[in-house]
Amino acid sequence: MPKPKLKSAVTKLPAARAKPRASARRIPYSPHEVAEIFRRFSVQRPDPRGELDFKNPFTLLVAVVLSAQATDVSVNKATKGLFAVADTPQKMLDLGEEKVGGFIRAIGLWRGKARNVIALSEALIRDHHGEVPQTREALTKLPGVGRKTANVVLNSAFGQHTLAVDTHIFRLGNRLKLAPGKTPDEVEQGFLKIIPDEYLRHAHHWLILHGRYVCKARRPECERCVIADICKAPDKTCDVPAALVPLEGIVAAAQ
Repeated sequence: MPKPKLKSAVTKLPAARAKPRASARRIPYSPHEVAEIFRRFSVQRPDPRGELDFKNPFTLLVAVVLSAQATDVSVNKATKGLFAVADTPQKMLDLGEEKVGGFIRAIGLWRGKARNVIALSEALIRDHHGEVPQTREALTKLPGVGRKTANVVLNSAFGQHTLAVDTHIFRLGNRLKLAPGKTPDEVEQGFLKIIPDEYLRHAHHWLILHGRYVCKARRPECERCVIADICKAPDKTCDVPAALVPLEGIVAAAQ
């Protein structure tokens, strides 16, 4: 007779639980609250725009490159004359590094920026027939162009749903606990995961303008905040939201 099979004495261990992904970070807001935040921003600024002056995708690209460690106001003053004589890669290349530097001398790090403007103009002519590419991969291969610059150009010039994390957006992501992260990339990915699709087109500008003029670095002006009742920032000073009215036409006077 065949011998009966003996049961194994080894106890089967339960399957190990998968660890949650580091990117799946919880935030203290419900999806409804997040949507309401951006709905209010959309009412307050129905047609938000960046504050850099430009004529076309190329001049926007140049302006954003020049804006690193400089104010938009100083860049606009410098580019007013520059773009009047050089608003295409070929015209910029014909102008030359020395003359470009003369226009932007009042901007910080102007020597290196002048070199980058000429180098990226050469690259656009050589590799893209003088046109600004519409992919992040191609843009970030250009001299002086990083992910943030590429995202600004893709959003403002081509209407793509990108979000460029500057100091204001980085601060808001962490202070408001909407998209906490230790790096701009982490904050960017955090925001992209929670912002409803219908608000992604303008979210970049809403957040920048809110951080620049309301949720300021040194002292947030919570009494002027339209999301004060929703905000979870531990240092906020007001729970009553400001009146939700469109700012078109009165922004310049208020600022």
